[in-house]
Amino acid sequence: MVQRVLSASIIGLNVEVVEVEVDIQKKIPSFEIVGLPDTTVKESKERVRSAITNMGYMFPLNRIVINLVPAYVKKEGSILDVAIAMGILLASGQVEDTGIIDINNTVFVGELSLDGQLKHTKGVLPVVLHAIELGFKNIFVPDANKDECKIVSKDINIFPAKNLLDIIESLEGKLDTIPLKFELVNNKRETSELDFLDVRGQHSSKRAIEIAAAGGHNILMIGGPGGGKTMLARRTPTIMPEMDMKEIIETTKIYSVAGMLDGKGIIAERPFRSPHHTSSDVAIIGGGRIPKPGEISLAHNGVLFLDELQEFKSNVLQVLRQPLEEGIITISRAEGNVTFLANFMFVGAMNVGKDNSDSVYSSSDIIRILHKISTPFIDRIDMHIEVPKVKFQEIMDNSNNSKRSEYYRERVIRAREIQKERFQKFGLNIKTNSRIPPNIISEICEISESSKKLLEVVMSKFKISMRSYHKILKISRTIADLEGSEIIQDQHVAEAVQYRVLDKIVYS
Repeated sequence: MVQRVLSASIIGLNVEVVEVEVDIQKKIPSFEIVGLPDTTVKESKERVRSAITNMGYMFPLNRIVINLVPAYVKKEGSILDVAIAMGILLASGQVEDTGIIDINNTVFVGELSLDGQLKHTKGVLPVVLHAIELGFKNIFVPDANKDECKIVSKDINIFPAKNLLDIIESLEGKLDTIPLKFELVNNKRETSELDFLDVRGQHSSKRAIEIAAAGGHNILMIGGPGGGKTMLARRTPTIMPEMDMKEIIETTKIYSVAGMLDGKGIIAERPFRSPHHTSSDVAIIGGGRIPKPGEISLAHNGVLFLDELQEFKSNVLQVLRQPLEEGIITISRAEGNVTFLANFMFVGAMNVGKDNSDSVYSSSDIIRILHKISTPFIDRIDMHIEVPKVKFQEIMDNSNNSKRSEYYRERVIRAREIQKERFQKFGLNIKTNSRIPPNIISEICEISESSKKLLEVVMSKFKISMRSYHKILKISRTIADLEGSEIIQDQHVAEAVQYRVLDKIVYS
């Protein structure tokens, strides 16, 4: 008789339910796993064998065939260990199916150690969410993964287990199994050591970052070394709104698959990722033999900061064009395509102008850099701003007229609420002005007649692209939202144009 146990396999962020079929026959002892297992799955034979014997059970000295259904899908990782072990114990009659927990409606996931303990396993949260979507009632997970599952435990019975014996005794009714309790996420921001108050001067730059955070706009800061670009970038998450439940689950899923939860359970604060310019393509974009999320996916719902932008490999920057526009990254391999979420706020910094003059940069500096950074990439960045050197008087001014991050965050939240109400009226599933689709941008970004004339002059003088025109409209919309204005006025457009400083060089 063939025993069937349910488990799952993960490719990227996609989950495939796997039916583990176990057939034990009285023939020459052997142990085979079929159904496109990768090396890790094949190695589970030794983990399962040792775990079963070290838990006090007998590993069958028969011919054992494990079939992983569907056979055409590649199975990867150690997440199938528990299901294989339970299938063998049930098929050999050593564990009785009492019916207390419906095995046909239960998913088993987790990696086994040689002594039968369940180890922390990557990708458990996506599996739990997929099991909920398919209507399964129960799932057994490693006890080490229970914290990441609490936020979805009201929709399914989640049974955390420390070892294989916990699962066995739960099925046989010897252990009083209590499902994991649902816990609300505390997404209130913890007190951060970083604050905009720390940045002396740079009031225009702070204003630009406030606008970028309010509208979800990408921003590029240009200036000489020591002007405060990195300080501003690292404090950007402190003025962004708290993540909602959907964002928390999305972000935690990515970190779960990447194996980077580090005991946190969930990711409730917006990520800040700052990869070095020497990082490999795969480290930043994602991929590999077994596709893993890269830095751009780890920055999902947060901030991706690329310092010394011109030093990054050109092919890496070109690949960023898709996530900057669509909020996702698709990685193509011979075995298929994998799509990761990558909806981040991009913050870039470039050091230009090596002399000691007051000017931030010259046209020749930018033209030299644009040989490395293509115009199409620059065109996809909403805002380009100058970050001048901090004046001596501002450094020595102990009164420090700067405002705290809390001040900017409150203004950003109010602007986001205005955007949320507007998008709901239009039936749009977006959150920020930066994602307004082109087909309705004229309806959402309603401008005055005089503002239209101003935009006409700008387009005529600088010969900017249609994409740049739309960027200016979206930035203007955000500035108007910060002021609580329904109609975009001249001053909003004029300020938005100032945040496109590279257009003067690129299109002139």
